[in-house]
Amino acid sequence: MTTDAGIAAAAIRDFRETFAAVRREVGKVVVGHERVLELILTAFFAGGHVLIEGVPGLGKTLIVRSLAQALGLSFNRVQFTVDLMPADITGTRIIDERANGKREYVFVPGPLFAHVVLADEINRATPKTQSALLEAMAEQQVTLAGTTHTLTPPFFVLATLNPIEMEGTYQLPEAELDRFLFKVRLASPSQEELERILATTTTAETPITEPVFDPETAPARVENLKRIVRQVLVAPHIERYVAGLIRLTAGTGTDAAGELDPEVARHVTYGASPRGGQALLLGAKVAALLDERPHVTYEDVDQFATAALGHRLVMSFAAGAAGVSADRIVDHVLNAARHLRT
Repeated sequence: MTTDAGIAAAAIRDFRETFAAVRREVGKVVVGHERVLELILTAFFAGGHVLIEGVPGLGKTLIVRSLAQALGLSFNRVQFTVDLMPADITGTRIIDERANGKREYVFVPGPLFAHVVLADEINRATPKTQSALLEAMAEQQVTLAGTTHTLTPPFFVLATLNPIEMEGTYQLPEAELDRFLFKVRLASPSQEELERILATTTTAETPITEPVFDPETAPARVENLKRIVRQVLVAPHIERYVAGLIRLTAGTGTDAAGELDPEVARHVTYGASPRGGQALLLGAKVAALLDERPHVTYEDVDQFATAALGHRLVMSFAAGAAGVSADRIVDHVLNAARHLRT
């Protein structure tokens, strides 16, 4: 059986079952954070990267490592510091002496050469090192001494931001923020979740994450699932709606009365880029597959608005003075865009 979008029903079922299996395995060791896990997995299968904000000790490293283990993929963690150099993450060249006495340069891959990479406290690295990571995220390659080295897909970066201890940090440039499909925030655990964390992490037995895929075939399986996401149908009226949302965040779209939105004009200096619209649609396609549908709905789009658009808005000085957050503007835009649902 094939759906209207040309996706076999079996493929949709396989995607949904795989997504659920990975989430179940990660849930064995990660307590709570259900929505965060869903967003991270959605971004992973959509082919994007994630920026996650949270104070230390909330399980950021555990989430990413468990994800890699559940998928049977390789994992590396990089602790970003002010003295971290580009070669420390991309790799470097060393002189290798052969048996015949001949010497030649040999490339030694850095920690970016893994399927899943945790870039911990990314804002502590200098702009030069962040630019090396940006090339890897945008092009899936690194360049060293004029030579380009391709990263093996799938390649997924989860970078973290620590909202405290801001001394010695560098603000992420908008171009780098725009490369993250989603930005999510880790909240502190509830009373019940904290009790479960204490109960499961202080005993002799430690929960183990079992791989859903065989490590030998995992990369190919993941790439196939990512192709299925791209095949989900998006109707013209959904594309029109997403384009309208993006224009509203930039202050160039109009409300139901045909007027420019004064709330956005006052508090937003620069709105979301077209990549924000791409993030909305890719997330919506994953949501459609999880609901066993071959097509995207308005509701699929709306549920990713905050994660996809919030970090792409450049807020004005007036917004900071008034305490208006980017998330509040996204909620406002969603309400103002109701008239676009035709």
